[in-house]
Amino acid sequence: MTSPDHASAAHRITVVRGADIAPHLDDLARLRIAIFAHWPYLYEGSLDYERQYLAAYARSPRSVFVLAQAGDAVVGVSTGLPLLDDTEAFSKPLAEQGLDAARVFYFGESVLLPEWRGRGIGHAFFDAREAHARALGGFDTTAFCAVDRDQDDPRRPAGHRDNDAFWHKRGYTRRDGLTVTLPWREPARGEVTHTLTFWTRPLEPQA
Repeated sequence: MTSPDHASAAHRITVVRGADIAPHLDDLARLRIAIFAHWPYLYEGSLDYERQYLAAYARSPRSVFVLAQAGDAVVGVSTGLPLLDDTEAFSKPLAEQGLDAARVFYFGESVLLPEWRGRGIGHAFFDAREAHARALGGFDTTAFCAVDRDQDDPRRPAGHRDNDAFWHKRGYTRRDGLTVTLPWREPARGEVTHTLTFWTRPLEPQA
């Protein structure tokens, strides 16, 4: 199913579910490679890695893509799927701490071209994914992961502001000690293993 949710003169937000995400996988891959090349991810992307990573969304009948579109162009994508539909690397840390991964809806990423930021699209991404999880039923938690970087890392851009304040405003709490490790390539460093920490929020039932 595809449905328009928000609209403005400059952009529109569209929610795409299940099998209907397939035509937009390349848009997401392109945006991930472009945006995650910068701090804090410093991801040296490749289409081969993207195809492997995105396969979980393509397989899941309950996945969701939230698209930010300007005309015919996709300028941002935000993703989600039931945690157990993702790879075991994401569900295993929760299970090891006694949490029920079957009741967690996982937000994969939000990637948005810089010139479209500051227009409320980030909030629309969260609103749409939380609404999708509620409509599915059976979930009492939403969660995502963010990469951990040292504050004194010399590669940190001057004046960079993390997203922590935005995530706190959305009701998410950083779960120190609840982490996942993932490898990806960094420029001039090759493949590096990174630690990402979970942020979670209770999901209120649908009204």
